[in-house]
Amino acid sequence: MSETRDRPHRYFYGRFKGKQLRPAQKTRLDHELAGLSPGAVGWEENPQRRPLDLTALFAGRPVWLEVGFGSGEHLVHQAARNPDVSIIGAEPYINGVAALLGKIQRAGVTNLAVHPGDARDLMDVLPEASIARAFLLYPDPWPKRRHHRRRFVTPEHLGPLARAMAPGAVLRVATDIPDYVRQTLEQVPAAGFEWLAERPRDWREPWDDWLPTRYERKALREGRVPHYLTFRRRG
Repeated sequence: MSETRDRPHRYFYGRFKGKQLRPAQKTRLDHELAGLSPGAVGWEENPQRRPLDLTALFAGRPVWLEVGFGSGEHLVHQAARNPDVSIIGAEPYINGVAALLGKIQRAGVTNLAVHPGDARDLMDVLPEASIARAFLLYPDPWPKRRHHRRRFVTPEHLGPLARAMAPGAVLRVATDIPDYVRQTLEQVPAAGFEWLAERPRDWREPWDDWLPTRYERKALREGRVPHYLTFRRRG
């Protein structure tokens, strides 16, 4: 029998819920969300932190991960564009999860799973070297200096992410915050990745399969400059 692990004390900074959900959104959450689960992620249902069986869940297809998918437009875009790949999205903001479910229904995609909670809990149970590509797109910038430790690009998050990513796997980071770029370029290579940029256009221009998100459109309207950073997991 697997030994139960002690649950770490994790602070969560951010929102779980915003404005009141519409009845149709509540119905989708009640009837559709459970069927999109990647498996036993929560501590209550998996105190032993047994790894998820992604091979059985996704029939052996490559697995991608999007951390903090917002309202899900990029997640659904990638799922539709890459039917031979399966994608797990993690997002604690339930309004964003509800928005995603509507997009899934309209797009008719079936090759994705959803964890409606803290990505750290998900990364606990991802098998080692199981993720072929990961996306961190416009994460919460936490602009105040005293809050920089809350950012995703810290060892608390990057260590588990690196463990879950296969050698050679690609990590994409998009942000419009210059200091987030700085911290990303310091912390991500230290976690076991190499930055793949060779010329300025490699971080100034979006990826060929990029779908602008509403966060990016807002940044552009407000005069901020997006950066597109690509890393590869070292072997």
